[in-house]
Amino acid sequence: MEESYVRHVELFGFEKRSFPSQHYVYMLMVKWSDLSEKLIYRTYPEIHTFHKSLKEMFPIESGEIEKKDRIIPSLPAPRWLISEKSPETRQSTLSEYCHSLINLPPHISRSKQLTNFFKVRPEDENPPALNPVKKSENFVVNKESNRGNVSEISGPIILDTYRVIADFEKTSKHEINLHTGDLVEIVEKNPNGWWFCQCEYNRGWIPASYLEPLDGPDEAEEADPDYEGEMHVSIRAYKAELEDEISLESGETVAVIHKLLDGWWVVRKGDETGHFPSIFLHKAGKREIYEAERTNLQGQKPPPRRSTIRNAKSIHNKSRQRLSQDTYRRNSRRYLQQKGGRLAEPRKNSKTAAKSPLRERKNQDNIPEQSTSGSESELKKDTPVIPPRPSPELILERCSDNTRKRVSIHRSNSGSSK
Repeated sequence: MEESYVRHVELFGFEKRSFPSQHYVYMLMVKWSDLSEKLIYRTYPEIHTFHKSLKEMFPIESGEIEKKDRIIPSLPAPRWLISEKSPETRQSTLSEYCHSLINLPPHISRSKQLTNFFKVRPEDENPPALNPVKKSENFVVNKESNRGNVSEISGPIILDTYRVIADFEKTSKHEINLHTGDLVEIVEKNPNGWWFCQCEYNRGWIPASYLEPLDGPDEAEEADPDYEGEMHVSIRAYKAELEDEISLESGETVAVIHKLLDGWWVVRKGDETGHFPSIFLHKAGKREIYEAERTNLQGQKPPPRRSTIRNAKSIHNKSRQRLSQDTYRRNSRRYLQQKGGRLAEPRKNSKTAAKSPLRERKNQDNIPEQSTSGSESELKKDTPVIPPRPSPELILERCSDNTRKRVSIHRSNSGSSK
């Protein structure tokens, strides 16, 4: 399987931090080939160090041998002394640099060195503890500033606005306190049900179950169930607390049939279905990442279920009716039966074709001969196979009493005539 690569990088803004010392970090939204989006933080010196290593790895493309062969974009070296406006003026430079970098030939834009630089680090998901005396300042490019700035190659991200439907009190330093009716802008929608949002000058994680869109009750990202399922492995045991949930031990393989935005996915294990926290699931088949995520789960918890958030005025109460577990089980069972029937039918036809004497007769009774051409093979599929005539004994066994009497009378008459 081809490893994921970076397909787009957008500059989201920058942040002034005061711990462990005063410095600036740039917020970059990285979009990957597997359609995932991750927010990472990088300082300008870090980006420039990566830039120099990229030039060393590709000396021809960086113009080290012949200047006319240079295709790697240039990036000014960081200054020893920076003013308050330096991070802001560098935004257009970094935005253009990232845009040009991702559009380089694949041997550079998909190189391991570039991919590793843009991968999410532990400090990206869990920023260092803030200075209790001085708060960090965030400078996020918003919609208003975007309207007056059309010169940038890679424009700022237009964030989705959501409404808070219930009070939420943070339980860790990485979360954010919110009140009913607050409007927040969503920076990242993590599939585990924890979303990274901004409310005025505060940013942090909040469960998606506490949020609702402004435009309508249903999120467009919440797709319909896929009863074929996507195989995942549970990387932590969970015991069901509600009737529509499912209990799993660590290491069990299940099929995910419905990925819900609140981070509680519907999974199938045999004939059983139920909601399970996606934060404890990982795609099957990637052992190294599975082990890494298993060790990084310390202290993480699943978000609360959307059904447990009570708010009579919430627009979620007007949304489409949620599927019950009976519906999931019934539709899943129907899919498996249809899939089993499709798999068994070719075997059955092949056995019949091998045993049937009609297959030995050539071009009789409109039975097409075997052919490797596409048109004849399609005709063969559309033409039904004529079953063999049943034996007289089988006919007498399955026919009615009247038919059986007539056959016996016919046999006795034919015998007496002889």
